[in-house]
Amino acid sequence: MGSRLFYVIAYDITEDKRLNKVRNFLKGYSTGGQKSVYECFLTEAELSHVIEELKEMIDEDSDRVHIFQVDRRARTLILGIALLPRDPSYFYIS
Repeated sequence: MGSRLFYVIAYDITEDKRLNKVRNFLKGYSTGGQKSVYECFLTEAELSHVIEELKEMIDEDSDRVHIFQVDRRARTLILGIALLPRDPSYFYIS
């Protein structure tokens, strides 16, 4: 398995059916997040798969998805009950 990089995936989906599909799909890859922002540790192959699947799920004329790669060397500031993101030893994707 390749090295995992940390990504933050945020979305704004305009239709409930598509929104639920995107949300349920991303939950399978996320280690944390809330509402429409997910924290994901992905290999290059997983990232490619996520991008291709999201392209199929969204309406490119009305929805938006942002995928940000976060440099592991960057300092992460957390407030409130937030937890530092961590890469788990395995994922269960159903």
